[in-house]
Amino acid sequence: MPAFTNPFRRPRTRSLSAVGSVVAGALLLAACGDSTSDGGAAAGGEGSKSAPALHSHIHGLGVDPEDGRLYVATHEGIFTPDNGGGPQLVGESRDDFMGFTVAGAKTFLASGHPAPGSNQPDNHGLIKSTDAGKTWKTASLRGEADFHSLDYAKGVIYGYDSTGGVLRMSEDGTNWKARARLQALDFAVNPSDPSQVVATTADGVARSTDGGATFGPGEGAGMEFLSWASPGSVFGVDFTGALSISSDGGANWKKTASVPGGQPQALTAVDERHILAATQDGIYESQDAGKTFTKRLSVASGDHH
Repeated sequence: MPAFTNPFRRPRTRSLSAVGSVVAGALLLAACGDSTSDGGAAAGGEGSKSAPALHSHIHGLGVDPEDGRLYVATHEGIFTPDNGGGPQLVGESRDDFMGFTVAGAKTFLASGHPAPGSNQPDNHGLIKSTDAGKTWKTASLRGEADFHSLDYAKGVIYGYDSTGGVLRMSEDGTNWKARARLQALDFAVNPSDPSQVVATTADGVARSTDGGATFGPGEGAGMEFLSWASPGSVFGVDFTGALSISSDGGANWKKTASVPGGQPQALTAVDERHILAATQDGIYESQDAGKTFTKRLSVASGDHH
């Protein structure tokens, strides 16, 4: 199986390999650039054309359940829309936030790398914010783990550690158990049952029913990003921006829409109707399970890699 390097991650932080020729072909067709496609979906939003664009690659999206505010984890800090619809830096950190997830009101979990010129270890491990991203503290694995994807469900934290291609699990954010070793781009956890995990692989979506200790073979359509919104709604988006939903935990998928803006960068489903997706030209929001999308922020991620 040929080696794989995702061109939408920084080379020093991507160590995944072994994606099939179909996925590789899709990447070549959807290479990082200015191409956009709305697939017939409605897109727009007041101020989206005139507001400043976010000039950074996006690694994660989240919504604070307390106030509904959107947060965007990027290569150069955490951003939120300002009153004019432009990107506003949260706090002062310009670190590279890789894995990112909202664990509760004003409570965020993340991983990544320090900003250039820092004397900190290259890998943050798990970091935590309890003030909606304004400040961060190390929780565990500083200098050891590089979580490219994080998820949280019912007090359980899962992280895909790219340093060894292993899924890790923790119930307190301090002590971790190594679970399956696999080549995955993303994963998602059932919000009502943390023992159920799905992951994107070269062969399709792989499923686990034992807390990520083992996975079945990848099956079905290839996905780039996954988000488990509710027990009966797993959303996935492929390399072309096609959005699909599974009502049976990732076994079967039905295409429902196309996300506007070209190559996807991140996907978060807040619930079975509320979806956020970052693409090459914007961050889009749907309140009707992908039937229509509104641009929340303009993005010019082609300027940074």
